[in-house]
Amino acid sequence: MVSRALLADFVANSDICSHNIQVIAMLPVIVVHGGAGVVPNEKSKESTAGVCAAARSGYVILQRRGSSMDAVVEAVTKMENNPSFNAGCGSVLTNNGNVEMDAIVMDGKTLACGAVSAVRNIANPVQLARLVMEKTTHTCLTAHGANDFARAMGMPEVPQESLITKYARMRWEKNLAPDAKPVECQMGKMGTVGAVAVDIEGNVACATSTGGILNKMEGRVGDTPCIGCGGFADNQVGAVSTTGHGEAIMKVTLARLILFHMEQGQSVEAASDLGLAYMKSRVQGLGGVVTVDPQGQWAARFSSLQMAWAAAQKDTLHYGLYTGENFTQGIDEP
Repeated sequence: MVSRALLADFVANSDICSHNIQVIAMLPVIVVHGGAGVVPNEKSKESTAGVCAAARSGYVILQRRGSSMDAVVEAVTKMENNPSFNAGCGSVLTNNGNVEMDAIVMDGKTLACGAVSAVRNIANPVQLARLVMEKTTHTCLTAHGANDFARAMGMPEVPQESLITKYARMRWEKNLAPDAKPVECQMGKMGTVGAVAVDIEGNVACATSTGGILNKMEGRVGDTPCIGCGGFADNQVGAVSTTGHGEAIMKVTLARLILFHMEQGQSVEAASDLGLAYMKSRVQGLGGVVTVDPQGQWAARFSSLQMAWAAAQKDTLHYGLYTGENFTQGIDEP
């Protein structure tokens, strides 16, 4: 006869194996956002198509057993190159009509991170942020120092005009009017981009990139390059990338706040909602997040009217723009 102890051990191990199989079935996963706010009708299709393309691009890397870091950098690079978003090409302008961009990456396995702020003439700040993480002993480089480092790393500079779209120029000019309120108008196109992912090994990562807020002062730095605000990744908990009004996000350290709720046992969705609700009630800030845990559970949540987002998991693409939307299609469908 089989002893009770052996039987109990078999059942326990069976449960562990079953759990591991379920987790493996959920991996890999990537979730991206294209910014929380109010997306103009004429740009809604472009924004949705952009996040879907970015999610697909990152998911291809994950399918080939690439790392979560490779996947989020690829997805964000894709969106930086898309003029529909406020990052890279398409960045909003400072009060003097210049482009100053921020970006961050973080590796959940080691807590390694890199960030840049107020950089100019760089097409893909997220790639520069990764170089800061991998090639320096620092966490964040800013302005001229970041651009000097980019040159030292052989990253090509691009003309500022190549990063400025007609739409960004029009909005800048409109907000120069004496009665304009750039911060309030900010929610008219909050196009900060970001991504979180879990690879087949269960490692999480995040990346976020932005051109900042409309008509900001030269040298203004928002939440994006600040650890725990614009993003955070920890294999023991999960990963978050945020979007919204940077000053509000910084006041509540939104990314880390959401992971705190997850540490307390909340699901990715509940933790995301709790963090956003606190930011709204405490500092009247609106925004959005994409969140994952190491088991592959994910969420795309926002308190603003809209947020373009997409997720890829189990060969299925999920996407939406308004609250409650979760459209799906095969990952390879056009």
